[in-house]
Amino acid sequence: MAALNLPARSWLFVPATSPERFAKAAASGADRVIIDLEDAVDCAAKQDARRQLAAAPLPEGLPLYVRINALGTQWHDEDLALVATLPVAGLMLPKAEDAASLDRAAALLRADQAIVPIIETACGLWQVLELARAGKVERLVFGALDFQIDTGIQCAEDGEAELAYARSRIVVASRVAGIAAAIDTVTTVIDDQERIARDAQRSRRFGFAGKLAIHPKQVAAIHRAYLPSAEEIAWASGLLAQAREHSPAAARGAFSYRGAMVDKPVLDRARAILAAAAV
Repeated sequence: MAALNLPARSWLFVPATSPERFAKAAASGADRVIIDLEDAVDCAAKQDARRQLAAAPLPEGLPLYVRINALGTQWHDEDLALVATLPVAGLMLPKAEDAASLDRAAALLRADQAIVPIIETACGLWQVLELARAGKVERLVFGALDFQIDTGIQCAEDGEAELAYARSRIVVASRVAGIAAAIDTVTTVIDDQERIARDAQRSRRFGFAGKLAIHPKQVAAIHRAYLPSAEEIAWASGLLAQAREHSPAAARGAFSYRGAMVDKPVLDRARAILAAAAV
């Protein structure tokens, strides 16, 4: 899973029925591209989309994934078989609910391919730790739109309060399972850069490594949201500079900075901020 060593802030969807857009998606600056056989493809066009994907030249230089159709649909098995033949990093599996089904899918993939389950039902959220621990799972994705339909949750515009439990549970399960940090849901608006930035900042605060994108216009705003602010960088730089000046005390966490006590977790947070700023 070499993709784990690369940034994972933006995951851009492109329909499998539009192979002429694959290269454009890869050139958008997104960290990942997801070729979509599911929601972006009408039921009557599934087989044709699969044929187009099988014949299309795929871009290189970034990790590619294929979102296949869910387990139990008539298209799932053929989608899965196709992915195993493609030069892609893995598959994205919608409506993941059962760890055993992930293990069965993993057995059909190549050794270098991973599974990225989408948590978008109540059952999936309830079983999220088992899903995170299943074979070849790289990381989890939160599919908030389908999750709201499945649960009946009705969100305010930002959806922060109503979906906080789901987001936190996915993030914590990922950490407990020892897999890569999760990816947050899409923002449906395309041209409202402030809204996209706010949503991406929320994703970062909740502990997600990145966010799904439905249009190249969203990519830059997502990336900016994952950069530390000037205030955070100044705080971290100043704290670590003071720690170097007080190295014996800093080793014990026994010094204050800007009126607050500093210990190892605070030092680690400062280092993480500067590492993120360097990406």
